[in-house]
Amino acid sequence: MAGQTILLVEDNEDNRVVYRTMLAHFGFRVLEAGDGAEALRSAAEERPDVILMDISIPLVDGWEATRRLKADPATAHIPVIALTAHALESDRARAAEIGFDVFMAKPVEPRRVVAEVRRLLGEGE
Repeated sequence: MAGQTILLVEDNEDNRVVYRTMLAHFGFRVLEAGDGAEALRSAAEERPDVILMDISIPLVDGWEATRRLKADPATAHIPVIALTAHALESDRARAAEIGFDVFMAKPVEPRRVVAEVRRLLGEGE
């Protein structure tokens, strides 16, 4: 299912480069957002197939951005993967409550991220 669109929401440029490069290598179209407000706009306009969401991002944090995405019927179906340094059990519980589909604690190996994206898209390993 190459050619599907991934929205990468990450304020750290180094992390964006790593994940963008790996996803593009596997044939995904990668959109990028450096803050939650940009992520919400991009998700509404582009309707990506999967969203990779950092939690600690400017303007609108990842918790609130995902809450809004899941509350909007136009974007509620889009799987959202939390990519975050927030690794406490309470963070996992909060992520599940908000509606994140997958929770991955940083640092996470980029190939694991790609494998999870592919799993969500029904591609298997």
